[in-house]
Amino acid sequence: MKKYLSLVLFAHSIFALPFAIIGFFLALQTTDHQFDWKKLLLMLVCMVTARNAAMAFNRYLDRDIDAANPRTAMRDIPAGKITARSALSFTIVNCLVFIISTYFINTLCLMLSPVALFVVLFYSYTKRITPLCHLVLGIGLGLAPIGAYLVVTNQFAVVPVLFGFAVMCWSGGFDIIYALQDEEFDRQNKLNSIPAYFGGRKALRISEGLHVLSFLFVLLPAFYIHVSWFYYAGVLFYGALLIYQHRIVSPTDLTRVNRAFMTTNGIASAIFAGFYLLDIIFLV
Repeated sequence: MKKYLSLVLFAHSIFALPFAIIGFFLALQTTDHQFDWKKLLLMLVCMVTARNAAMAFNRYLDRDIDAANPRTAMRDIPAGKITARSALSFTIVNCLVFIISTYFINTLCLMLSPVALFVVLFYSYTKRITPLCHLVLGIGLGLAPIGAYLVVTNQFAVVPVLFGFAVMCWSGGFDIIYALQDEEFDRQNKLNSIPAYFGGRKALRISEGLHVLSFLFVLLPAFYIHVSWFYYAGVLFYGALLIYQHRIVSPTDLTRVNRAFMTTNGIASAIFAGFYLLDIIFLV
């Protein structure tokens, strides 16, 4: 189990999970549906298994690329810690658990489960065909608040979609920053990424633009639902941490990319979700 958790970088689940929790409690806040532990548990199972499947499939598909890249040569499959066949089997098992879980949620979630899996799995191919691969990753993560809202309500609404766009722009932006580490490798091996296509400086400008959009998308829900100052405080903290990660990374200094990628973004989503939950508590 430890090897599989390492394979999928389980700790990175913190990125989209807080926004899934926002989507779940948003549905309770804005509709007449009541809290249900079973639905919350099933939502969490769907989040974990979809991400596990996406990460394991990415490691399986990119195993030869990872082996050729000095930065990733020690990942689990190239390093021999886990076999490619085991990674593929792990992907299939998680996909099956995801679909079965949606069966016990509602019909709409079950019907959309193949679509969600297609998006999160297809991302692994996109670096081979388009520099927009970062946005495909963003779309996959952006499904989290929308899907969590559907778990409770069985219907779409505007606000969870706004949060979905916020996550899409946010994660697409920080994935561009992370990809700066492989700019030359991607270019030499004809792999597509925004840093390889535009260069480091322009890539950072594109990332900044996506993060500005993300900030606007987390602000927009305040025009659709009643919020208190806790929500605005969360938005300000979120924006400040987006600015911070751009302050510590430059095309000529990538030594703090991991801090920007993992630590800052994990804190940003967790703090924003925390302020959102406080907002709900004090509005009741």
